[in-house]
Amino acid sequence: MQLAARMDHIGTETAFEAAAKARALAAGGRDIVGLHIGEPDFDTPPNVVEVAHRALADGHTHYAPPVGVPAFREAIAADFSRRHDVEVSPDHVVVTPGAKPIMAFTMMALVEPGDEVIVPDPGFPIYESMARFTGATPVPIPLRPENDFRLDLDELRALVSPRTRVLVLNSPHNPSGAVLKQTDIEGIASIAMANDLVVLADEIYSRILYEGEHYSMLEVEGMAERTIVLDGLSKTYAMTGWRLGWGILPPPLVPAFERLLINTVSCTATYAQLAGAEALDGPQDAVDAMVAEFRARRARIIDGLNALPGVTAPMPAGAFYAFPDVSGTGMNGATLAERLLEEAGVCVLAGTAFGGVATDRLRVSYANSTANLRLALERMAAFLAAAADR
Repeated sequence: MQLAARMDHIGTETAFEAAAKARALAAGGRDIVGLHIGEPDFDTPPNVVEVAHRALADGHTHYAPPVGVPAFREAIAADFSRRHDVEVSPDHVVVTPGAKPIMAFTMMALVEPGDEVIVPDPGFPIYESMARFTGATPVPIPLRPENDFRLDLDELRALVSPRTRVLVLNSPHNPSGAVLKQTDIEGIASIAMANDLVVLADEIYSRILYEGEHYSMLEVEGMAERTIVLDGLSKTYAMTGWRLGWGILPPPLVPAFERLLINTVSCTATYAQLAGAEALDGPQDAVDAMVAEFRARRARIIDGLNALPGVTAPMPAGAFYAFPDVSGTGMNGATLAERLLEEAGVCVLAGTAFGGVATDRLRVSYANSTANLRLALERMAAFLAAAADR
C-alpha cells in the first residue's frame, strides 16, 4: 500500500507508544507501574454519569449541530466568563470530540505551506505534528529550566519572522507543570499584536493549579480577535474517554471550523455534550477533591524524586507531571526511561518525547494512586542503586 507523501510529516504521541510497550510487558506477566499517561485515575463525577444515562434513555442519540449542542456551548461560555471575568458569547464556542481537533483545525484553517508556527519545546508533540502535516514549518521556542520553563519574551521576538502565522502556548504546561505569569501573557500578547500573530492558547490544565490564579490570553484587551482558547473536560473532570473538547474562537473562524467539523466528524456525541453541561454547571466538589489529592501526590512524588541519587525535580505549579533532571544518574532521559521500564517495571516518558531540548529529563505523571507512586519510587531507587554498583 503506497501512502500519500503527507503521511511522512505526521508524528505521534509517545505516551501511547509507551502504553503499548507497558501493556505488552504486562501481558507477559510483568507488573508495571504506569506513570506515563496524562489521565486522571479518578471516576467521572456521578452526577455527570447520571445525566448521560438519562440523556440516552430520553433518546438524545442522534446528530447534534456540528458546532455543538446549545446548552453545552452556553455552559462553556458561562464557565469561562465566571472564572476569568471576561464575557464570552456561546456563538464563539465550537465543540469537538476531544480537544485535539482544535489543534488540527487551527493549522488547517490558518497556515499555508511555508508558513511558520512557533511551538514550545518541550511541548505537547501534536502541536508540531499538525503544523508539519499541514505544510507549515514548526519553529521551536526553548523553554528553559533557568526560566522555570516559561517562555522568554526576548527569545520569542527573535524567532518571529514575516512568515510566522501562529504561536502555540500551553499553561499550565505539559510536560513541566510550569504556569505563565500575567506579565508573561501580557508580553506575549504585545508581541502577537505587533506581528499580527494568531495565538493558540491550550488551557486544558487551567483548573489543575496549585498556586495563584490562571490568567488567560483572552483577558488581555485586543486579543479576542486573534486568540483561540483550547480546553476540554478530560483532565479536570476525569472524562478522557468521553471525548469532549472545545475552542473559544474569534467570530470569523467559527464558520471555518464548522466546515471542518462537517467534513471530518460531523458532530460530537449529543448525550455526552448534555453530560458535559452538567459537569460545568453542577457541583464542583469532585474537582476540588481531585485537585487536593493531586496536590498531596505532587509533594510525595517531588520529595521522592529528589531523594533519588542523581535526580533533581523542580516543584510544578500546575497539571500533574513532574519533570526531573536525571543527568546526575549518568544516563540521559531516553536511556533511563527505557531501562526503568525493562528492568524496574516503571513506565515513564523521556523528555525528548516532547521536543529536542529536554534530553536529560523524564516526564513522570502523578495521576496514579499514592500506593503506586510509592512503589514506583521504591523500584526507581533500587534500580539506581544497582546501576551505581555495576
